[in-house]
Amino acid sequence: MAARYRSIAKKEVGTSMSAINVTPLVDVMLVMLIIFMVTAPMMQSGIGINLPQAETRSTPAEEGLTLTLTADRYIHVQDQVINQFLLEDKLKEYFLGQEKKIVFLKADQDLPYGFVITVIDIAKKAGVELVGLVTDPIDDQERR
Repeated sequence: MAARYRSIAKKEVGTSMSAINVTPLVDVMLVMLIIFMVTAPMMQSGIGINLPQAETRSTPAEEGLTLTLTADRYIHVQDQVINQFLLEDKLKEYFLGQEKKIVFLKADQDLPYGFVITVIDIAKKAGVELVGLVTDPIDDQERR
């Protein structure tokens, strides 16, 4: 009878487990979550500029083209950097066949006034009818 008991015990030891250990999966997922939480703010898309502040609110409408001028005098047409001397041709090409020729200008507040006027002049030479200047609103706390 003892021999029979041993054979039953051997069969139980050799059987496969029916439950999957999910602890390593949870550990990997938590590490990935932490990595994404840390890197997400670093993946900020857009162009970093410091817009001047004004009491009135001015936001670009969706029907115009937005030009962004950074503090280091780079001109961005949408997400593409363009040379100042090629800007007029690019604007003419963009507005070809369009009725409304509107440009919204986001210029860094540290830019010299002359550079901003030069870009506005280039836009006017390209046939742009209206140039709007985009600003940030003044916070209520700064007014007091």
